[in-house]
Amino acid sequence: MPKPVVSRASTVWTGDLASGSGAARLDGSGLGPFDVDWKTRSEEGPGPKTTPEELIGAAHASCYCMRLSGLLAENKTPPTQLDTSAEVTFVAGEGITGVKLSVRAQVADLSAEDFDRIAEEAKATCPVSQALSVDITLDAQLV
Repeated sequence: MPKPVVSRASTVWTGDLASGSGAARLDGSGLGPFDVDWKTRSEEGPGPKTTPEELIGAAHASCYCMRLSGLLAENKTPPTQLDTSAEVTFVAGEGITGVKLSVRAQVADLSAEDFDRIAEEAKATCPVSQALSVDITLDAQLV
């Protein structure tokens, strides 16, 4: 049995929800701090701050790429490049309501039908997809 890998992230928060703020760190990579606050999370807009949903989106896009590349390699059609984004929708008072994955893939010698099947399998079996209990849609295209 493979040894489990434990990934850690941390946040220090000061103050209440509405006026407080925090700093998130990705402990394993040493990335951060990433500033977080409620206003950035609940009101769409530009800024140097991130949100938990943006971090989940980065994790989901990365995990999906890894799973899709693995399945494509098993199919003997490894990708040249996968460009994946994840749009995570958050509604204050409801939580995360959905994720839209989009992937543009460069894969030689693979039909669009086979790509669609493998891309859907990757969506269903990606560990981050499996950890989320929301609707996940996929826009997958060979380019």
